[in-house]
Amino acid sequence: MASDIEVLVPGQAQGIVVRLEEPLSFWGGFDPKTGAIIDHRHPQLGVSLTDHIVVMTRGRGSSSSTGVLAEAIRIGTAPAAIVLREPDLIIALGALVANDLYGTSCPVIVADDRTFAALRTGCTVDIAIEDGAITFIDV
Repeated sequence: MASDIEVLVPGQAQGIVVRLEEPLSFWGGFDPKTGAIIDHRHPQLGVSLTDHIVVMTRGRGSSSSTGVLAEAIRIGTAPAAIVLREPDLIIALGALVANDLYGTSCPVIVADDRTFAALRTGCTVDIAIEDGAITFIDV
């Protein structure tokens, strides 16, 4: 499925989609040691994001999320990629920092309405970036 997508952090990823019902703050809402949601107010408390394609409207909260996400990427507990509906520069910065410091990738992209709606929990997708265009391919 080709789409109009903004790339905040380039890369490629494959994984199972976990669509979050609410925005998530990586600082205080996510445990970088386990990769799980730890925010007791989040409806998906306890869900692991490790190696998943995380789909959420936007991030929530603190600029400290940058460091938490970068650490999770460094130790291998981060999502494989993050798909947003609204740009979130704090999340993008965490992925960029990890890429620059550790040479690891966690693509962060902003999807159009159609693509965002199509990415449902449980779908397995490849995110392939070619010639500046991104294609989501059901595996």
